[in-house]
Amino acid sequence: MKAGANETDMEPSRAPAARPGPLSERVYEALKERILSGAYGSDEKLPGEYDLAANFDVSRPIVREALERLRGEGLIYSRRGAGSFARVSRPPAPAQNLGFAPVETIADIQRCYEFRLTIEPDAAAHAALRRNDEALSRIEAALALLDDATRQQRHREDADFAFHVAVAQAANNHYHLSALHALREHIAVGMKLHGLALLGPSPGLQRVFEEHRGILDAIRARDSQVAAARMRSHLEGSLQRLFEGRLLDLSL
Repeated sequence: MKAGANETDMEPSRAPAARPGPLSERVYEALKERILSGAYGSDEKLPGEYDLAANFDVSRPIVREALERLRGEGLIYSRRGAGSFARVSRPPAPAQNLGFAPVETIADIQRCYEFRLTIEPDAAAHAALRRNDEALSRIEAALALLDDATRQQRHREDADFAFHVAVAQAANNHYHLSALHALREHIAVGMKLHGLALLGPSPGLQRVFEEHRGILDAIRARDSQVAAARMRSHLEGSLQRLFEGRLLDLSL
C-alpha cells in the first residue's frame, strides 16, 4: 500500500496513469502481447487472478473481463480448478504466408463477404462434426461477449470476429483458420460498417445475436447441415443489411 505526502509528486511517473483507456483494455493488451511474443509459451499456465490483479493494480473483475476476451479469441483456455493457459505463442504461421490486397473500395467489402461465404459455412459444418467441449467453450465465450454488448446496445467487432475464429478452430482445419486470420483487417472493415448499420431503434443487434446463437446451437447439436445453413444465412444477411439489398454489379 503506497501512501504519504510524496504520492502526489510521484504520480506523473506511474505507468498506469500514463496509459489511456479502460483498465480491462490495458490488462487485455498486456497479456495478449505476452502470449503472442512467446513470453507465455503454448500450454503454459498464466498467473492466477489474484496475482494478475496485484500485478496490474486492478480488481479481479477487471482481470476476469480481460481473460474472457482472450478466451473468446482463442488465445487462452481454461481447465476447471487449474486456471488459464496460453494457447499459442505467436500467430499461426500459415496466416503470415497469405496475402490479400487491402480493402480500397466498397466493392472489396462485397468481395470479402463473397469469399467468406465459400469457406465459413463449410467450417461451421465441420465444426459441428468435430468439435469437443473445449471448442464449444471458446464459441460460448465469444457469444457471451456478444450477448453482453447486445444488452448494452452496441456491437463489438472483436467479439464478433472471435466467434467466427472459434468456429473455424472447432472445424480443426488450419486452412480455414489461416484464411480468417489473413482476412482479419478486411473482415473488420465490413464488421465495423455492419455494426453501425445495426445501431438505432430497430432490433437489428438482437437479431444478429440470435443468428450467432443459432449457429452455436447447431454446432452443439452436431447438426452439420443446419450449422452450415445458419452460417450462410448469417453472412448473407449481414451482406444484405450492409448494402441495404443493393449489391454491386461486379461483372467484368
